[in-house]
This record gives sequence, structure tokens and C-alpha cells, in this order.
Amino acid sequence: MSSAPGIFDTQDSEELIRIITEEVIAHLDARGGSAAARVTTAEVAAVIDHTLLKPDATRADVERICHEAAHYGFASVCLNPWYVPQAERLLRGSSVKVCTVVGFPLGATFPKIKLAEADQSITLGAREIDMVLNVGALKSLEDDLVEVEIRLLAELCHREGAICKVILETALLSREEKVRAALIAKRAGADFVKTSTGFSAGGAKVEDIVLLRQTVGPEMGIKASGGVRTLSELQALLAAGATRIGTSSGVKIMQELSGNAG
Repeated sequence: MSSAPGIFDTQDSEELIRIITEEVIAHLDARGGSAAARVTTAEVAAVIDHTLLKPDATRADVERICHEAAHYGFASVCLNPWYVPQAERLLRGSSVKVCTVVGFPLGATFPKIKLAEADQSITLGAREIDMVLNVGALKSLEDDLVEVEIRLLAELCHREGAICKVILETALLSREEKVRAALIAKRAGADFVKTSTGFSAGGAKVEDIVLLRQTVGPEMGIKASGGVRTLSELQALLAAGATRIGTSSGVKIMQELSGNAG
């Protein structure tokens, strides 16, 4: 399968991304604390996936983050599959969706295993599936394999009324690979591309969000995740083009927002 269109390989495109990234950061810096006052708590909460993916998370931890998510009105809680049934019970009747991860955190398992994991998670109450792209296959130029896997997952999600996000693990990818991966996910029918698992060498960066938005256009969701801990970081990523933020610091961010607004 061919790689991305030539526009993404040009120095002009790289310069545009650099300029946009600098302007986003400068704009947020210039507005300072006053920016927070103009963003409502509901608007911020509505883009946060309240995340708990630690291997040692307990049922008490899950109960806590579900209560926090319901209290603040977060978009979802994002948990490992084992905790989907508990989260579904706790959040039943609320606006908060249950999100889970598939093929996590490496993405290097068999497509049928990812499908089975997603299918069972949806049956048990998940309404958002964050699947990890097969990074090794992408780097091996097996784009057809990567696309088929994503398409199967996306079709399963859509049949069951769920959405499909594709974790690219941008810290492991070159610029050209980020573009290829995003275009593959878009062609395959995914609803979002997502930056990171939070378990690799790096997380969400403004320049990656700018590149992904330039690549997929305005209609596709972009989830920034990995290392998002402050309100200013969240705002910069949203300004760059993200539409969802994955973070384990959602409560801290909401408290920071309330303090700034006051």
C-alpha cells in the first residue's frame, strides 16, 4: 500500500506545523489564567476520558474514579477490560461512557484476539474501544494488514453502537509513519486516532496533534493521551486540534480550572 500524499513529505509542511505549534503555545501563554475563566467546567469535563490503566488498580480505585467521573460529567472512564462490568454497573443511568482498551499496551497480538476482547467488552457494557495499532506491522510496511485489522474492529464497534479509537503510539513512530498510520485508521473507518498508551517512551505533544489534524482533516476525532497533567497542557492540545483528552489527572485539572475561574 502506498504511503501518504507528497504534501506531507515537504519542508513546507514541516514548517507549517512548526509555525502552528509555536502559535498555539504562544496564544495560550499570552492569555494566561484568563483563558481558564472563559472555559466552563462542563466544556472541559466533556472532553476528558478519566483514565485508570495501572496494572495494580483495585476495585476500590475503579469505584472512586467512576464516582469522580459521574460527579464532574467526564466523557468516559477508561479502564482495563476486567473492570468493564463493574464500571458499567456504577455508571448506569449517567452520561459517562465506559471506555476500555484492546490489544493493550503493545498492539502485537493476533487480530482475532483483539476482536474477541472488543466483542466481550462491548457485550459487558463498554461503549468506547481504544485499540492499539500493530506498530511492528506498520513499521514493516504491512499497511494492508494494519488496515484490515482496524476495519474489522471499527465494523464490530459500529454494529454494536460503540466507537473505535486507534492508538498510534506516536512516540515510536517517525513523522511519515504517523501520517501513514493516521490515514490507514481513517480509511478503515475508525472514529478517532489517539496518540499514546501512556506506557511507552512519550505521550501527547502539541506538534503531533497539529500533524494528525492536518492529516485526517476536520471530521475525525483526535484523542491526546499520555502525560497530560495540567489545565494549560489540556488547553494547548485542544487548541492544536484534539477533541478528547485521556488523563489520570482529570480531578486535578477540574480543581485547577475552578481555582482559576474563581
